[in-house]
Amino acid sequence: MEGERSRRASRKVDRIDRLAELTARRETTTGAGLWVEAFRRLRTSKMAIIGACVIAVFVILAIIGPWIAPYSPTAQSWRGEVFPNRGLFVGPRGENWLGLDHLGRDVFSRLLVGARQTLLVGVVATLIGFTVGALIGGVSGAALVLGGRTGQRVDAVIMRFIDMMLALPSLLLAVSIAAVMGQSLTTVMIAVGVVQIPVFARLLRGAMLAQGGSDYVLAARALGVRRRRIVMAHVLPNSLSPVIVQATLALATAIIEAAALSFLGLGNPDAAQPEWGVMLAQAQRFFDQAPMLAVYPAVGIIITALGFTLLGEAMREALDPKLRS
Repeated sequence: MEGERSRRASRKVDRIDRLAELTARRETTTGAGLWVEAFRRLRTSKMAIIGACVIAVFVILAIIGPWIAPYSPTAQSWRGEVFPNRGLFVGPRGENWLGLDHLGRDVFSRLLVGARQTLLVGVVATLIGFTVGALIGGVSGAALVLGGRTGQRVDAVIMRFIDMMLALPSLLLAVSIAAVMGQSLTTVMIAVGVVQIPVFARLLRGAMLAQGGSDYVLAARALGVRRRRIVMAHVLPNSLSPVIVQATLALATAIIEAAALSFLGLGNPDAAQPEWGVMLAQAQRFFDQAPMLAVYPAVGIIITALGFTLLGEAMREALDPKLRS
């Protein structure tokens, strides 16, 4: 069991380092800008176009959902027509396109309004992971690129801590953090964000290490430019490409993990407020009588995560010459 967990953690680290290495290599061996060439390929990629369209629809619905929802997502306007104890539910009809839930609330309105909270949790959690992870990875990468025994020791200490976090299953770590902090929407954001930190840190550190051996860095050193200026003005900005790609993929993971925490009862304590994970948790009690109550939010989570995954994978392939060939 321990050996299998160690191998999984090692494969995860290898994938992160591989993305950092390929991005740095691509950027230093072409005359045109990395993102200019990548964007040209993305425009002709069906996978990228589909992913971008799915994300665009999701973001638009999350923004305008509360205004276009036909009814209040918390109003139990049709409570007298639903009898969950007897297995009597109201399915799709003219005034309720997706039917009613167990409390007589309009499912379609709850899905529209719940998209905003789902997007908010995913974006904030990814921003937490990106910001803290980039800070840690930047410090570790800068210490290693600057050289010296002190820098190597700093990098070794930070990376051993990051490797310990990578060795833990992400969902288990998120559940543990959420259980300690208590039930709230903020807890879900922090828990999912903390899980993302080691990935971003390791990725930025690897990209900076790959950039440290580039020709322009050697030329700047030969001209007498200070190493600190080289790191902050050149190495760090040129190392952000793989981190941005990972942020797109991390959004998909964040949405799924946030929904999982809400499903386990660690999310928003106000169950009346619509959120796809909460809706999925509430529907499990009535799955035998009204399975569509669980299908609707589950499909929303799957399609949204798929959109971010397709776009992220397309961006990764655009940066990887081996995958493109």
